[in-house]
Amino acid sequence: MEANTRSTGRLPAAFLTPGSSSFMDFLSEHQPEILPGNRQLPATQGVIEAPHGTTIVAVTFPGGVVLAGDRRATMGNVIAQRDIEKVFPADEYSAVGIAGTAGLAVEMVKLFQLELEHFEKVEGATLSLEGKANRLSTMIRSNLAMAMQGLAVVPLFAGYDVDREKGRIFSYDVTGGRSEEHGFAATGSGSVFARGAMKKLYRGDLTEEQATTLVIQALYDAADDDSATGGPDVARRIYPIVTVISDEGFRRLTDDESSEIARSILERRLEQPDGPRASLL
Repeated sequence: MEANTRSTGRLPAAFLTPGSSSFMDFLSEHQPEILPGNRQLPATQGVIEAPHGTTIVAVTFPGGVVLAGDRRATMGNVIAQRDIEKVFPADEYSAVGIAGTAGLAVEMVKLFQLELEHFEKVEGATLSLEGKANRLSTMIRSNLAMAMQGLAVVPLFAGYDVDREKGRIFSYDVTGGRSEEHGFAATGSGSVFARGAMKKLYRGDLTEEQATTLVIQALYDAADDDSATGGPDVARRIYPIVTVISDEGFRRLTDDESSEIARSILERRLEQPDGPRASLL
């Protein structure tokens, strides 16, 4: 295909032939070998060791949704990377946070971004938030063979539904099973602890500022009990990635904004090491 392009100076016929609005379908037909789920892995004994990303959290508020992730990647009991990025924009009104095998997860996110962009160019319209969640489910399902060998990818998808005018969160399992979460959600090795923190602090009337503070509180609690989750690292100036998706679109908090919230939480934790408590009735 590449040689033919160079010799004629024209795009191959595959790029000029009308077809599916799915970029995944296009690759499956013309170059299936480059899809992550179609790659042949070497025969090994046991689980393949590779850097893994943890922990992702999301919280809805009346104006949208906040999606955030810590910065640590681990490989066994070793910290493989301290400043990995795990939260990415999918398009203007949605974002995806990755947990699981880091390399495959980042590649899946890039493919998902292309999938949404391809659909918009072919159809002349954007997918609904529900449609985007379904497309991501299909991509996760195609990675099932690798997941069975220990290379699982379990993302958290969040976005602003322009039709319903509210933020929504979708979680997945390794088979591609999709569930809509209401209020808050977490995935990754520290998700149990993060979910516990959000459960006691979440309210339906949170402001955007309160929601961003809540997700960093949850990540702090996850890091406190899960060694694979990295908390705010003041010495190295590494702070959680926090994104907000509202009717104005996707926005990532700057390092200064994230560090300000993280530092205020650290100061309060000097007095309350286990964090704030929910109000008693």
